[in-house]
Amino acid sequence: MTEKPQGAEPGDDSAAEEAVIKAAEEAAAAGAEGSGAEGVAAAKRELAERTADLQRLQAEYQNYRKRVERDRLTVREIAVSNILESLIPVLDDIGRARDHGEVTGGFKSVAESLETVVAKLGLQQFGKEGEPFDPTMHEALMHSYSSEVTEDTCVQILQPGYRIGERIIRPAMVAVAEPQPGTQTTSGPDADAAKGGEKKDQADGGSDS
Repeated sequence: MTEKPQGAEPGDDSAAEEAVIKAAEEAAAAGAEGSGAEGVAAAKRELAERTADLQRLQAEYQNYRKRVERDRLTVREIAVSNILESLIPVLDDIGRARDHGEVTGGFKSVAESLETVVAKLGLQQFGKEGEPFDPTMHEALMHSYSSEVTEDTCVQILQPGYRIGERIIRPAMVAVAEPQPGTQTTSGPDADAAKGGEKKDQADGGSDS
């Protein structure tokens, strides 16, 4: 009988098949050497043990493949993130040039191409005037009060923020306005009831006079 190769790598399908064949041959040989039912039982036990070894080997290989794929994706994400982060100052320069009307001609085409590429790689710009202030996404550089807002609001975007997926690469730098003290208006059922009471009092006062 031809000897089977030893020391195969985990997940080598041909080696696994050879291991099963060899186990079956050994089990058959054990059955032949045994007598009657005892020999058959010994062969079945041997085959079951070898089958369990093969199943365990296949499971280990599948786990190994999943771990390698997960690590590969993690390394790629880190590399892409580092590249995109290094391009943010360039995007800032493009934004400032656009605000001054300097993104024209060939420079405009290059700028738009760069912005398209980074967007495809997952870099997203955020930060708009009028949106609620969120300390997890915004960094307040200026503060004021306003009677035109009902909650802390970004009234000016000093520098846009960037993120990749849910991960914030850089928070948006903003000017924040809070509601003017004493100008908040009460709303809801309590306010409606209060207004109704005031109207009733005014009506009663008018009828008494």
